[in-house]
This record gives sequence, structure tokens and C-alpha cells, in this order.
Amino acid sequence: MKKANSPFTLIFISFFLISFFGCKESENQEKDTVEIPEPKFPWENKSFSIDERVDALVKEMTLEEKCSQMLDVCPPIERLGIPEYNWWNEALHGVARNGRATVFPQAIGLGATFDEELIQRVGTVISDEARAKYNEAIKIGNRSRYAGLTFWSPNVNIFRDARWGRGQETYGEDPYLTSRIGVSFVKGLQGDDPNYIKAAACAKHYAVHSGPEELRHEFDAVVSQKDLYETYLPAFKALVQEANVEGVMGAYNRTQGEPCCGSPYLLQDILRDDWGFDGYIVSDCGAISDFHRFHKVTNTPEESAALALKAGTNINCGNVFQVLKSALNQGLITEELINKRLKENLLTRFKLGLFDPVGTGPYDSLDAAVVDSEANREVAREAAQKSIVLLKNDNVLPLDKNIKTLYVVGPNASNEEVLLGNYYGLTSNTQTILDGIVGKVSPGTSINYKSGVLPFRKNVNPIDWSTGEAGKSDACIAVMGISALLEGEEGEAIASSEKGDRTQIKLPQNQIDYIKKIKRQTDKPLILVLTGGSPIAIPELHDIVDAILFVWYPGEEGGNAVADVIFGDVPPSGKLPITFPKSVDQLPPYEDYNMKGRTYKYMTEEPLYPFGFGLSYTSFEYKNLSINNDYNVTVEVMNTGDLNSDEVVQLYISSPLSGSEDPIFDLKSFKRISLDSGKSEKLTFKLNKATFNQFDENGKEVLRSGEYTVYVGGSLPSQRSLELGASKTASIKVDLSQS
Repeated sequence: MKKANSPFTLIFISFFLISFFGCKESENQEKDTVEIPEPKFPWENKSFSIDERVDALVKEMTLEEKCSQMLDVCPPIERLGIPEYNWWNEALHGVARNGRATVFPQAIGLGATFDEELIQRVGTVISDEARAKYNEAIKIGNRSRYAGLTFWSPNVNIFRDARWGRGQETYGEDPYLTSRIGVSFVKGLQGDDPNYIKAAACAKHYAVHSGPEELRHEFDAVVSQKDLYETYLPAFKALVQEANVEGVMGAYNRTQGEPCCGSPYLLQDILRDDWGFDGYIVSDCGAISDFHRFHKVTNTPEESAALALKAGTNINCGNVFQVLKSALNQGLITEELINKRLKENLLTRFKLGLFDPVGTGPYDSLDAAVVDSEANREVAREAAQKSIVLLKNDNVLPLDKNIKTLYVVGPNASNEEVLLGNYYGLTSNTQTILDGIVGKVSPGTSINYKSGVLPFRKNVNPIDWSTGEAGKSDACIAVMGISALLEGEEGEAIASSEKGDRTQIKLPQNQIDYIKKIKRQTDKPLILVLTGGSPIAIPELHDIVDAILFVWYPGEEGGNAVADVIFGDVPPSGKLPITFPKSVDQLPPYEDYNMKGRTYKYMTEEPLYPFGFGLSYTSFEYKNLSINNDYNVTVEVMNTGDLNSDEVVQLYISSPLSGSEDPIFDLKSFKRISLDSGKSEKLTFKLNKATFNQFDENGKEVLRSGEYTVYVGGSLPSQRSLELGASKTASIKVDLSQS
């Protein structure tokens, strides 16, 4: 018979078990808790202000160490506990050039959404992923280029000429639209923590920079003061004063004779003194060496380094700042100036928390789970949906998902390249336009696909089996256009003979010929889907196809978004952020930076498609427009069609001198709204007297005396917009005669 345990034995066992498991639990808690080390250096002590911490660090650095931290690649300083840092990172439409990330529509597509709230969400997703990727990179010791947190985005240059290959990186041709989209993007990217920046945005390329790509290292962009302040500077000013953008990148070119990265007028007088900018200034990559190599404004690297440093450039993307010590020895600069510029750039790294122990910052917990997550992909899909512009529709769209037979043709239908644009991230789950269409139609639909034609040259094989199938199908979707092979940055667009720019803006001739050939084979609906990052002139095709969708470079979810619009799950609501001319013959010389004849503001010739234009599957009516003594403009918008839809309501003004000294039309506000069929909404735009200001020949804001016109509608208030099917714009006169 087994002897029972005594009470003392049971007590002992219980005590042992409690002690043992209690110790184990305590050990596990210790493992889960990040132990924060005591600050080893005063600049690591978070009880001090950032200014005090930076001053303490700079004081301890040798001259050589200081100079080493003023290039884009900053080596570690182990004795001071400073890790390596690389300033060069990209996030134009998603974390770029750094592996897996959500790929949003190219920037010009984001501009086409006219949706400030959406773009701030896009920026927030990008910065979440940026922090998560940075946190993961640090764990594996990756501090290489494109793995940091200082992002050289957005590009808020004005897309003044349709031939510019990098225009796709911008938000379009209008400074107001660019300002609003840019401010929202920066706010999302930098976050709203009062003490930390989630990711540092950078406004580029400051200033007066939009081609030609081939000449950018030696070109002098000469502009009037009126054009400088009316067109080229407003977006930069808005990003500085409204979004508190952390960085500004100087352009390669000269402006008014001075290299932009060495211009006291641009970098000190305007940027810091007038606008109050207090962040860092970085050169475009290699731009400082252009001073002596191509611009010929200096003779040596030392002189170039001194010119840039004195003007205000803190970070040299390149290698010229390697001679800062030599420039100091030659008496071209002082160590006090080096200290000042170094502090200005170190402040950014401190605001990002890069000198704080891991685990103490508000964004240190973001991890890989957020990167290209399903939720983020949904934002990318929404952005792509809202960016798509319907240029024509002869009552053939939307298509029925239960269509019996469908033929998809074109070199861009199954092409992932056309989803990406340039400066893009990567994902393993891109949805091509063909993918989206196939996934949308009924499983019972007979659907076939052939490329049919090469992207931008004649077919080598003279036999063509593809066009005949178009005539046998209930509808044909032709996915044409261009890609970043034909347009982009110098050296990127490998199929461009102009180093990224385009000499012609028409669709490649072989594609034009092929569409005409398809049309001869069928009397069924022919839908033309165009990809591209800049205006594509198709006057030969507008009248022969039944519907036209311009889808830009729509990102990883682009195929699904295009299918959503074609088949009516989401009505199209994008608007053109740039004028589509009929041909380059309507454009002034490319090298001329004068705004006369350019953009919707000053172009007097009739375009193919106007700025602000974009059709819907429903119709809208604008009525009861009024303005009160406080300059609040009120309008009633009614959805008079059969479908619920978004609409972008646009407000323009014309001054008493419009068309002569002032813009013909001038976008001053816009709102994206959602309206159910048959419903109306009263909108109020809160303007003020300064809204009506124009710029004189000296670049000063003036209020013209006389009668202004206020227009509110869904497109540019032009005759061409009406001819293409836009809703009639409401207008009202406002007398601002001065006593």
C-alpha cells in the first residue's frame, strides 16, 4: 500500500513548483522586454533637446569626421557610436529600388486622382512600409543605398512640356494641383508624431527643372520673375510652409545663370529667408561636379564645394565634398561654416530617431507584416481606380461581365513593365491588365489574347493571325501605349534616342496602323486602353475607336483597377493633370522655359484633350452658383445619370487681364465628391480676396482691378471640353474694382 504524502511534503512540492515556474515566467518576461542601455554619450541622452544633442556630437567630431558626414554615403564613426548611414532613398510611388513594397500608380497617375485625402493615405502606407523595411534591414545589418529613411520624393517640378521623359514623376502641369497633392503626400510620408519624423520627405528638383534630359548638366533655364513665382516656385513654397518638408534637393541645371545647388538666391534668399525652411538641402547626384565640369562657373572641385556649401547645400550626393578639408586649407570656407551645415543635416537624422536606442521610438515596432499587405494593396487599387481617365465613350462602356466573346490584344495587355513607370518598388503579385480582365469576366466567357503588334516597331513576321479574331468577338480591348523604356530619366529609358525625352508625342506609328487594321475587321465595340506617363497624341484614332481609357502606369493593382472600370464596378473619375496637345507642332521650343503658349493657362490653340478633362459613366449638372462678400463660393452639383459615381469639382478664375498678362484660366480649388444617382450636394469653396491675386512682371502678387469670372465644373471651362462631352460649367462674375 502506497504511503500518502505528508502535509510538509505537499507544501514543499507546491513551493518548488511555484518557484520553478515563477522563475521561468520571469525569465520569459526578461526575454520579451527590450533592455534600454544607459546613454554612453551625451548625444544619446533623450532628456536633452535635439539641438543640444547635435551640438554635443559636432563638438566631439574631428574635422575629417565632420566632412565624412556631409556626403550621401556617411561612413561609421565607431569611437562615437555613429553607425553608417546612406541618405539616398526613393519613394516616388512606393518604397523604390529596395525590394518588396506596395507599388502605387506612378506620380502623374496620383495627380490624376485630384484626391488629397487619398494621397495622404498613400503617403502613410509608404512611410509605414519604409519604417518596417528599415527596421528589418537593421536587424540583418543592411545599411546600404535605398535602405534608409531619407526619401528623395516627391518630385514637384512642373510638367511644362509633354516631351519631358521625367514628367511622369510629377503631379502635372498646374502649380496649384501639384501643391495640394504634394502637401498631402509629404504629410503622409512624414507622419504626425510631435517629436519624430516617420520618414523624411524631400521636395525636388529645386528649381525650374523640367528638361531637356540631355542638357540638364549644362543647361541654363532662363525664366522671367513672373513665371518663376507664378509657375515654378509655388509647389515648393507650399511643401515648405504647409507640409514642413524635411529636405529640398537642388536641380542639376542653372537658373538665371546660377547653378541651382550653388545659388544663394534660390537656397538662401528665397528658401530659407523668405519661406523659413529649416531642413536639409541635398544636391542632385553629381550636380556639384557639374559646376566645374559643364557649367564652368568654377575651376576646381574645391571651388565647387565652397560655392555649394556657402549657398546652403548640406549633403553632396556625389564625391566633391570629399575635398572640403582642402577647400578649408585654401581659405575658401571656414570650419564654422562646416559646423553649421553639418548641424543642419544631422538634425534630420536625430528627428528620425537614428541616434536613439532601438525600441524607444514610436515606429520601431513596425515589421515585415505591413509590407505589401492586403490592406495596402487595397489602397493601391483605389488609387489606380481613381487615376483612370475616360477620354471617350460612345455608349459601349461599361462592358457586361457576361459578355459571350471577348478579344484582348496589344503589347501592353500582359506587360508588367507598363504597371511600374520609373523609380518603382517590386512585388511578387503584380496584376497585368490582361490578368484583371480575365479575372473579371464570367467563367463562361470565351476570351482570347494576342499581342498582335510589337511595342514600338513594325512586326518582323509579315503574317498576322491576330486581327481576324477581333471581327469574331463581341468586343475588342486593345491595350496600347508606351512604357518607361521610351520615356524616363537620362540613362533609364533604354529605347529612347533622346536620353529619356520624346521628340514626338504621338502613339508609335505601328500601333496606330494596327488599330486601324483591327477597325477594318470589325464593327463591334473597340475599346482603346492607353498606358503612359505623358500625353499621347492620337488624333488619327479618336474618331475610329468607340472608347478610350488613359490608365497611366497604374501600379501593382493596375490590372484589377482597369478591369473594375471597364466592367463598371467602379465608374471612371480621374481627370487629366496635363494638357494633351494634338502634336508637338502645338508646343513652343522645348528649351524655352517661358510659359507663353504652354499648359492650359497660356495655350491658345485647341488641344486634343484639355487639362482637367475626364468623362464618367453618369452625368452631372452644376447650378445655383453664388459668391458672398467673404468670397465663399457655393454651387449645387447633381448626379443626373443612372449610376452612383465620384466627381472632381474644379474651380477656376479668369482675371481682367486673362489671356494677355494673366492665365486664360487659373485653377484655384477642387473637391472630389461621391454622389448617388439623382442626388445633389451643395458645396462651398472658402476663398478669400488673395485667391484672386495674380503675378506681375516682377514676380509680385497683385490684385487686378476689374471684373473676374469664377467657373465651377467637372473640367476646364473650355469649348473643347464641351465638345468632348464634359458637363457644362457654371460661371459668375465678380467685380473687384479698387477704389
